[in-house]
Amino acid sequence: MKPLLRAVYLTIAIVVPMVGASQVAAQTRTLQSTQGLDGPRQQTEFAFAANQNSNNLSVYRIGADGALTALPGSPVTTGAAPNAAAVDPAGKFVYVANVLSDNVSAYSIATDGTLTPVLGSPYPAGSGTVSVTIDPTGRFLYVPSCGADCSGTGAGSVSAYTINRATGALTPVAGSPFTSGQFPYSVAVDFTGRFAYVANYGSGTVSAFRINSTSGALTAVKGSPFLAGTSPISVVVEPWNQFLYVANTASNNISAYAIQSDGSLKPVLGSPFSTGAYTSAVTANASGQYVYLAGGAGVFGFAIYSSGALAPLSGSPFAAGGFTNSVSVDPTNHFLYASDPFSGVYAFQFDDETGHLSLLTGSPFPAGANTVSVTSTSKQHVW
Repeated sequence: MKPLLRAVYLTIAIVVPMVGASQVAAQTRTLQSTQGLDGPRQQTEFAFAANQNSNNLSVYRIGADGALTALPGSPVTTGAAPNAAAVDPAGKFVYVANVLSDNVSAYSIATDGTLTPVLGSPYPAGSGTVSVTIDPTGRFLYVPSCGADCSGTGAGSVSAYTINRATGALTPVAGSPFTSGQFPYSVAVDFTGRFAYVANYGSGTVSAFRINSTSGALTAVKGSPFLAGTSPISVVVEPWNQFLYVANTASNNISAYAIQSDGSLKPVLGSPFSTGAYTSAVTANASGQYVYLAGGAGVFGFAIYSSGALAPLSGSPFAAGGFTNSVSVDPTNHFLYASDPFSGVYAFQFDDETGHLSLLTGSPFPAGANTVSVTSTSKQHVW
């Protein structure tokens, strides 16, 4: 099977800024006022790591210092070759994409972090079920399948489901699966819940869709698909809903786009922005000031200018000590977690004033075999 996130040892080159010298610090974004980001955390937080070769999901409690403690009962059995996980906005359910069994495992999350399979789980998906994304309302779930590029068949598609917010059960959306580009790997939904964007690994494009607010069905936006770099593998919309970023794993760069009012994409001046070799997953921090990218032996960090352009952070790349292949910022904006297929999960302290990452004592935290992704939740449980 061709792995989603390639475990290859390499030397990381220092990134050369592609932002003009005239773009000074004053042009970077002002910190968004986001209630609760800097205050004390009052609810229990959990992290989840998908272990592809051991067919399970590691479950951790996040300590006040960001350290991960495996919970009793962890790891939890999933389908074959779990490749990614996502938690609903209320923190009640976690969903796992299983790339070799072509399905999605669903679990309810108890207040102590215990996972219980949702009735009807696992749910059938497309061939090569590679990742999973939940819209910000918690009503819809989207699953790209990368087909023949992931030991499956065909060119791939995007399956869509409605989520029963009481039980976590999934029901296919009418018209699903939806056609995207060749070998879709990743889906991002904007924070209004109006648009979905798909990174098409085989086509070198990003597909843009309008989301039907009632049914969750997808309709292509005018002008879609939009050209990206070589082998786009991961896509993220930053929290201000202005820009979209795509990690291009074969061209070693990030494509940046301004999101237009109709959901279409306009390349940001200076895009694409150079990264290190073998870039993989991309994410943005909770206040929308920074973008982070897993790549090789560390994590690359970039400041987002008001134009959407990116500039490397001082100290980037931040060394992990192993090979990072996914990255997730804790929604409280305190910590960042990066998975390593050989060592488990690296944890970093996040400085929201500078974006700097400091490796936490105890890293890496043990996980299963071939840890390919990590995600976390800090949302207040709603019962």
